[in-house]
Amino acid sequence: MSDLEAGGPERRARITAEIMARTGIDEPMIEHLVRLFYQRIQAEPVLGPIFATRVADWEHHIEKLCAFWSSVALMTGRYHGQPMRMHMDLPVDRAHFDRWLALFERTAAEVCPPGAAAHFVERARRIADSLEMGIATAQGRLEAPRHSRPDTSLLSGVACSG
Repeated sequence: MSDLEAGGPERRARITAEIMARTGIDEPMIEHLVRLFYQRIQAEPVLGPIFATRVADWEHHIEKLCAFWSSVALMTGRYHGQPMRMHMDLPVDRAHFDRWLALFERTAAEVCPPGAAAHFVERARRIADSLEMGIATAQGRLEAPRHSRPDTSLLSGVACSG
């Protein structure tokens, strides 16, 4: 049982309300972001064909993605699924995740106020790292996640005492 579940529905509702108040994110914003982003994904020359081979009913897929992002961004618990398992056999690598993230970040910046966009982007980067690592591991080509690596440019010229 997670800490979130231990507090029950009331605790989840308080957490969701706090995130909404802090970021301005609500369900209509999530739906707008998801619909525009996946409209762009469908038209994207590299990612679009990958999705086209796997998504037969886009409306159903969008509804599922809205529930997923509601759970990710607002901790609502609306999504019940296994995203890693659903992505495991995709023919994707680092370059695909870079494209996905660039498009997501651009769309979030256009659709959302800055605090909400930052909230979505932070989570999107974690999701991309997790999926990329899981897929690479399953395919025998493990790579270090890009957003989990320390930014050594910030550390140049800084001496560490030990």
